[in-house]
Amino acid sequence: MSKIYDLMDWAAIDGIIYSEDDNPHGVLGPHVTENGLVIQAFVPDASQIWVKLKNNEKQYPMEMQHEDGFFALLFPRKSIPEYTYIIEDKEGKTREIYDPYFFPTVITQKEAEKFNRGIHHEIYEKMGAHEMTLKGVEGVLFAVWAPFALRVSVVGDFNHWDGRAHQMRRLWNSGIFELFIPEVKVGDLYKYEIKFQSGLPGLKSDPYANETQLRPETASVVTNLEGFKWTDEKWLSGRKKRKSDIEPMSVYELHLGSWRKPEDGREFYNYKELAPMIADYVKEMGYTHIELMPVMEHPLDASWGYQVTGYYAPTSRYGSPKDFMYFINHMHKEGIGVILDWVPAHFPKDIFGLASFDGTCLYEHLDPRQGMHPHWGTLIYNYGRPEVRNFLIANAIFWVKKYHVDGIRMDAVASMLYLDYGKQGGDWVANIYGGNENLEAIKFLKQLSDTFKGQTDGALLIAEESTAWPKVTGDTKEDGLGFDYKWNMGWMNDFLGYMRYDPYFRTHHYGELIFSMIYAYSEKFLLAFSHDEVVHGKGSMIGKMPGERANQFANLRVAYGFMYTHPGKKLLFMGQDIGQYEEWSEERSLNWAIQNETEHSALQSYVRDLNRLYKKQSALYELDYEAEGFEWINNMSAKENIIVFTRNTKDANDFLLIVCNFVPIVQENYKIGVPFEGKYKEIFSSDRAEYGGADHVNKRVKQSKVEECDGRDNSIRITVPPLGISIFQYSKTKEKAKPGTKAKAKKKETKSSANLKEELAKKVRIAEENAELEKSLLAAEQVKEAQEIRAKGKER
Repeated sequence: MSKIYDLMDWAAIDGIIYSEDDNPHGVLGPHVTENGLVIQAFVPDASQIWVKLKNNEKQYPMEMQHEDGFFALLFPRKSIPEYTYIIEDKEGKTREIYDPYFFPTVITQKEAEKFNRGIHHEIYEKMGAHEMTLKGVEGVLFAVWAPFALRVSVVGDFNHWDGRAHQMRRLWNSGIFELFIPEVKVGDLYKYEIKFQSGLPGLKSDPYANETQLRPETASVVTNLEGFKWTDEKWLSGRKKRKSDIEPMSVYELHLGSWRKPEDGREFYNYKELAPMIADYVKEMGYTHIELMPVMEHPLDASWGYQVTGYYAPTSRYGSPKDFMYFINHMHKEGIGVILDWVPAHFPKDIFGLASFDGTCLYEHLDPRQGMHPHWGTLIYNYGRPEVRNFLIANAIFWVKKYHVDGIRMDAVASMLYLDYGKQGGDWVANIYGGNENLEAIKFLKQLSDTFKGQTDGALLIAEESTAWPKVTGDTKEDGLGFDYKWNMGWMNDFLGYMRYDPYFRTHHYGELIFSMIYAYSEKFLLAFSHDEVVHGKGSMIGKMPGERANQFANLRVAYGFMYTHPGKKLLFMGQDIGQYEEWSEERSLNWAIQNETEHSALQSYVRDLNRLYKKQSALYELDYEAEGFEWINNMSAKENIIVFTRNTKDANDFLLIVCNFVPIVQENYKIGVPFEGKYKEIFSSDRAEYGGADHVNKRVKQSKVEECDGRDNSIRITVPPLGISIFQYSKTKEKAKPGTKAKAKKKETKSSANLKEELAKKVRIAEENAELEKSLLAAEQVKEAQEIRAKGKER
């Protein structure tokens, strides 16, 4: 029996051999003892191992202490040299490796504590798989959170997927396991083998993996996100200074896999191939942003990305992480913002993913009444656990910092806010106050908003929240949730409900058309006709419109026109701007061939010109979230189904007059009240022949007359197109210089003839009360001029 045998801790060694130890570094690797330096190794496939010291060709044979592959060597020295192992396997093949248990811990105790408190917002730099150099040796650091595991190992191609080979060490009581493995390289596949408390092992993909295999395979892939040459510094600098709420924002939502399919038999285009095609289309159509349905890795195509298994990895369906970086960089180069759909509300039950990750309900709630979505068959995050909050908050920041995205649109926020969302009585657990509000989710959302805004230099947070939860876009300091925008689901449902009716019956639903303005300023809204409106049997947007084909297109034109002139940012889903009749499916491409058909081409031109008008006219966006930005002229013509309103700017004389007609009847010589006297020029009409209309337009400028209408002293008479929208621009009537005056006539702002009379009468009173001025020629001229103008006003 050798001398080293007596120095060994056989209980600890059994823990290594049977893979039940969470501190392999306590046994394996180099250890200085009173008797010298002990080096121990566990290599299950080895028949012999030699220790080779650096700068020393001599090899020192290790003694096999256990037939399963446990070896040891005692050196008569008190220092730890650099060394490698020369391993001969049972087939007689040899290889040289560095000892993974030679290297120090990388994650610090302070970093682990921050993670445990839920405030390490760049934890993605530590967790997962990261290429690095330690003690001059290149390799990969692996780190994963699995607090209730008996043991965690890294398995992959580099160790024949043997969980005994690379066992990880638990860092203090943090629940984090870590191991640096030398010479693992980019492209290597890996997973974590976790031994649960039951003693059974399970294979899990890395929650923090930056790349994954193409489905149906599920392994994580070692990658390196560094080294991509970004060229969007100017864009990011501009974004930091931008104030999006007073700027135009027209979003084109798309699904990368079905926007356009390759014709060469491939399943998908690559991110790099899609980039110029999408950018060219979006620029031509005039959108300011694109919104991508989730690109985070997901196993099921039919989930469209809303059941995520790889939160830190862009899906490999369309290429590599750096291909996706190229995609975003190209969009920024072309002046297009990129928003990502993001799903922190739930995750799928796939066994290789987050579900029961360490053998316990780690990311989800244990109680199914809290931890399961009955409608979606998915699991709900436990927002009360700081490490779970950290995982999600860091993920939102990750996409902005690593991929330069310009915003995150958060899916299904309502399902997070309400404990009884989609559940029946008895299927949910009330909060500590007996209510249905998810207090932990509320805390998470507020923490997310504050952290996100503090670290992302102008990137946006957008909520898809379908209820009347208050202050979704309110400041967190005032008990708001802190989002920048909220999808206006109420407007969408009411308006589409109204549009589905035959025009003959719309009279009885007029309230649904105008109701949105009652609450329009309660939040910062974004108006969305999203993918949700064209799936699951709901039909396409053009298919929702009633009537014969021509009327369907006219209905859709007036619907889009109303949307673009209504307060709030805009979003259209792909295919809606060309009038695709087929309901969207992720399995097939958009029907681009219809662009060659006259009606569809005309609609496409219409949407393109709507976007251009929207971006050109500041009245359509400058005061989106100020009550002064909108004024009803007529919201009472239910019988005619006509509405009239203005969109305003900070300049009282710079506004647009909008007239919408939701029935297929031309209104000739239709009288409309106007805010000011002056000229009104039609600058846009959905009924132009080029858009597929009948050309019922107002070619001549309309001069207002002093005829009361709609509670206004002045009015104009126009042609109102059937199922159409007309937009007029106002300009003041220039006053002529009066003879006998020394100065040129100045412009005088007048809101109504009543205001004019009051102002002139005031001048007269001032002049009459001042006896000294009445004696002067100047005073006499002023009085005379005022009286003349007043008299003319009475004549009008």
